[in-house]
Amino acid sequence: MSDVVNLSRRQWLQISALAGGGLVLGVFQPQLAAKDEVKSGPSKLNAFVRIGSDDLVTVVVNHLEMGQGQFTAVPMLVAEELEADWSKVRFEPAPVAVEYNHSVYGMQMTGGSSSSWSEWERVRKAGAAARIMLIEAAAKQWKVEPDTCRAELGNVIHKASGKKLSFGKLAEAAAKLEPPKNVTLKEAKDLKILGKPLKRLDTPQKVDGSAVYGIDIRVPDMLVAVVARPPVFGGKLKSFDAEQAKAVPGVRHVVQIDRGIAVVADGFWQAMQGRAKLKMEWDEGPLASLETEQQGRQYATMAQKPGAVATKIGDAPAALEKAKKQLTAEYHMPYLAHACMEPMNATAHVTADRCEIWTGTQFQTIDRDNAAKATGLKPEQIELHTTLAGGGFGRRAVLDSHFVVEAIQISQQVKKPVKVIWTREDDMRGGFYRPRASHYLTGAISDDGLPLAWQQRIVCQSFLVGTSLESVGIKDGIDDGAVEGARTLAYNVPNLQVEWHMAPAGVPTLWWRSVGHSHTAFACESFLDELAHAAGKDPYEYRRTLLAKHPRHLGVLRLAAEKAGWGKPLPKGHGRGIAVHESFGSFVAQVIEASVSKEGKVTVHRVVGACDCGPAVNPDSIKAQMEGAAVYGLTAALHGEITFKNGRVQQGNFDDYPLLRMDEMPAVETYIVPSTEKMGGMGEPGVPPIAPALCNAIFAATGKRIRSLPIRTEELQG
Repeated sequence: MSDVVNLSRRQWLQISALAGGGLVLGVFQPQLAAKDEVKSGPSKLNAFVRIGSDDLVTVVVNHLEMGQGQFTAVPMLVAEELEADWSKVRFEPAPVAVEYNHSVYGMQMTGGSSSSWSEWERVRKAGAAARIMLIEAAAKQWKVEPDTCRAELGNVIHKASGKKLSFGKLAEAAAKLEPPKNVTLKEAKDLKILGKPLKRLDTPQKVDGSAVYGIDIRVPDMLVAVVARPPVFGGKLKSFDAEQAKAVPGVRHVVQIDRGIAVVADGFWQAMQGRAKLKMEWDEGPLASLETEQQGRQYATMAQKPGAVATKIGDAPAALEKAKKQLTAEYHMPYLAHACMEPMNATAHVTADRCEIWTGTQFQTIDRDNAAKATGLKPEQIELHTTLAGGGFGRRAVLDSHFVVEAIQISQQVKKPVKVIWTREDDMRGGFYRPRASHYLTGAISDDGLPLAWQQRIVCQSFLVGTSLESVGIKDGIDDGAVEGARTLAYNVPNLQVEWHMAPAGVPTLWWRSVGHSHTAFACESFLDELAHAAGKDPYEYRRTLLAKHPRHLGVLRLAAEKAGWGKPLPKGHGRGIAVHESFGSFVAQVIEASVSKEGKVTVHRVVGACDCGPAVNPDSIKAQMEGAAVYGLTAALHGEITFKNGRVQQGNFDDYPLLRMDEMPAVETYIVPSTEKMGGMGEPGVPPIAPALCNAIFAATGKRIRSLPIRTEELQG
């Protein structure tokens, strides 16, 4: 068992700055920090960059690494401006502190595909400032002017004499200098590291097993707990008998917490055995009668009436009434689990004057603040260590911090550090989901085949109502996360109306990879395809015509179609489908080639994707995200579904909620549009076009339209 060594922020700064001589440089944001935190001297700044006497450059990363590559992307941003030797660059997760807050959202967090673009300027400035200080330190030692020196590959070089000093030899002297107030960043033509396909810095640790995820945490005297939670959402505990559970060898405690009954033991297996012996009686509450089919009928009834208007261009109802040729369609998408490979977990140790937490979280600031509320301690008495996370997809960004608070409440009662582990079934049946969504569309085309009117009604839940983000995310009665991607339809439609009905709450829902775009893109890109075929037009050419005023959409659409060989002959029984969508500031088009057997089995042969995300930090990471998005999107389209019977979730693990299998994985090709446009994110935008591109391909191959997900073999047989 290896002990976890913990340092306070003050100790960390002192050791980083003084041990062996080194440079600690931070980028300070006055608008995010209290006035009394502004102090002179680099060792007193929040550190993004640390340089040791051994020449190693450590970049402190303030975003969760959950597979998207931030432990490489952020160091690349710093190293570019620092002129570091990439072979000597390392990373380190940041503590929770105001200096590490998101540069736009004002709290420390990871989400919205925003990590790279939010740090594009800030941490590059950190690298540039460090470079200037190192050059100044060398110039003073050589008694020359700083502008006669340059930095290159981890060294400062005097241009005239060729004298050279490594960053490590200059770090201690540089640490004593005043950081520059203004720095100039490189122009695109001068970049050496950014835009290059560099290997990820965290891969070796993940390969050799030394990488530490939340579920790997071990601290002295730690116990392990599992929690028995209500079988129905909203249920409450009426009574329980723990005598048999306590009799299981290794079980140390059985305690009640807000969300259920915790069995605390020496290890996970003992805790599981103890939980199985619990006797509990629940008040299952109003959702005990929830049934998936009945809920679908409820959504259909709601859609018969006008909803809150999210977008109104022209007069769609009037245009539809006058139109000669109309088309109607319904698209239905189920609840979806996040299905992270690493189940939820958190370790907490609460004492009288301190609370220490270890977990992989997307919401460090919120978790820290909720921990303070749960313990009655001050935020500065909470120390949260962000570990690696085996997937997030939004599941680790919860406003109530429930998986952290559970560990805190148990530790408070047993007076020891406790790691709470959720089993796969715990999370699948008692976690949070992508909201179920139904879209009801009516369109009309003119004599030339172009869209004349488009009316869309969306029925789905809002997970922001009643939360601290309600005032931000809901305006004029519209939850933007429910209609995003539909309310800003890029196609040229003179009469457009998008409405939203907020479905009843109860089932806990949350952002899921690409949030609302995950269902709006399916409905919009499928319906656009239907309009194209009704007009007798090629789906690709139809899109090109309607996107004439949107060059970035057109750019990815053309590239994907060209690389996929759009229009070229395919093997018998194969079809191509296309979809294009903008989300999180990035533009993605996907072309999918698929076939369907007589038994109704869908085979996806090829996925060709093109993306425009503005400047590319690491092309390899972009390709990895597009490939992962293909897996995630195909999983949802082919298999993903959470259903309810008697209020209970029917799925529990990967046997009845399967992920895409290796033998189902198609060839995936990714092409990146060179771009100097504003940077967008890439963690999520590859997901939305996948399902519609696949279903459009199925139509091309079979003539059968898929309007409900997941795709069912019985609908395609024969």
